[in-house]
Amino acid sequence: MVDDFIARKHSSNQAEIDYLHPDLKPVLEETYGVILYQEQVMQIAQVLAGYTLGGADLLRRAMGKKKPEEMAKQREIFMSGATERGVAEPTATRIFDLMEKFAGYGFNKSHSAAYAVLSYQTAYLKAHYPAAFMAAVMSADLDNTDRLVTLKDDCRKLGLELAAPSVDRSTYHFSVAGDRAILYGLGAIKGVGRSAVEALIAEREANGDYSSLSEFCRRVDHDRVNRRALEAMIKSGAMDDFGQSRRALMHQVPEALKSADQYARAVAAGQNDMFGLEAPPEPDDDKASLEMDEWPERLLLSSEKEALGLYLTGHPFHAVRADARCFVDGNLADLAAEPPPQSARGERDYSQSRREVTIAGLVVDVRKRGNRVSVVLDDDSGRMEVSLFGEAFQEFRHLLVKDEIVVVSGPLRYDDFIGAWSVNVKNVLHIDRVIESRAKSMLLRLAPNGQGEQLLMKLHDVLLPYREGNCEVAVQYFGDDAKARLELGAEWSVRPSRELRDKLSELLGSNNVRLLYAPGREIM
Repeated sequence: MVDDFIARKHSSNQAEIDYLHPDLKPVLEETYGVILYQEQVMQIAQVLAGYTLGGADLLRRAMGKKKPEEMAKQREIFMSGATERGVAEPTATRIFDLMEKFAGYGFNKSHSAAYAVLSYQTAYLKAHYPAAFMAAVMSADLDNTDRLVTLKDDCRKLGLELAAPSVDRSTYHFSVAGDRAILYGLGAIKGVGRSAVEALIAEREANGDYSSLSEFCRRVDHDRVNRRALEAMIKSGAMDDFGQSRRALMHQVPEALKSADQYARAVAAGQNDMFGLEAPPEPDDDKASLEMDEWPERLLLSSEKEALGLYLTGHPFHAVRADARCFVDGNLADLAAEPPPQSARGERDYSQSRREVTIAGLVVDVRKRGNRVSVVLDDDSGRMEVSLFGEAFQEFRHLLVKDEIVVVSGPLRYDDFIGAWSVNVKNVLHIDRVIESRAKSMLLRLAPNGQGEQLLMKLHDVLLPYREGNCEVAVQYFGDDAKARLELGAEWSVRPSRELRDKLSELLGSNNVRLLYAPGREIM
């Protein structure tokens, strides 16, 4: 009876064998008929032991969950039904044991072979056509931001450039922009739906690239590309090709929409000159009429993350990386790459002393795992998980907020559960507090830019409100024919808060503001 059943199943599955790769056919024909499916478990129970269809499904579920008491009941039912139908008890016992073993997790060998072929094909594509492969993978997860963050890291490991989206070059999906480059898809911008993307691409293909924000607003359908979508595209960098800062573009949005609306109404009304010979003139582009410096890097990146769900053109940790080198024990990638502790016999050494470390990174994830809280830090070189138990988490929870940069200290240990190094947190500080407390002096570099005394007055006004600190200030001037360094004196010592550093960077440029933490250890 069992042999007849298997023979019938073999015959019905021959079509599936023929559908697969011809080179696999001999192997599949050899193995297909002797490997049982989970649905075959149900059919065997019906044929041999008289199970109803519902009863057979209960048997299948009981086998999958491996509950001893439930399995004991099902074995008794199966044995009773099988023996009533003339099956010898040893045979029935052996059949039930085989079904139970397979149901634990059975995977058909032919299916395994098919998956092996698929794995080989995708591995080949990833190795030889990495840009095309990753563009396709990212397009498949267009709406899954968490997955895109992981894939972005994979692109970096593969040496692929992930370029910002562009209204002149991007499609809805991610696309290949060169042998080692991928162009971000417009469909991955939050707040920009498929309808809006299709509308702007159709207009672009019909009438050419867009040259400015005003022109873009005149040409697209405002019912599909609304203000929210427009602002999201600016924040994402999709309009950087217009040659203006994102701050300037955002400032122009109300006027550009108003002008485009007036133009559309004029066209719809048939407005023309007094002789009815000319169409209404297009408004002048205001590309050159508004020149504004870019947002501070921190605001630029936060806006970009708001639009894309991830940091694309930079990372918040870059702004403090040089400072962090003075008080951390290495970047996260180097610490994470250390081999697990081993004894002289090559076995895992759980008795090895745990060394105290200090690390810093951006908080990217906070989640509860049983009686502890796991926090993932990212310094753009790598990631590391740190752990806090109840009391410690309650003490530091106000600091462990996503997208904040913190400095963590505690014993470094190898966590077998996650298979990586982790830190048991003893102390947490916001990195701005650490910088404020440890910076000894600040060096400001000035270069001739035609402002002269006006620039010095602006510098005076910026420093004045922060003079209650202990960080000395020096001004270094570099001219074409001379250079000089001026120590401002104790009465001009400042508190180097983030606010002050941002203001000075905006006034002088981020490369012209340096903090010194110890003699001979300048922080760029």
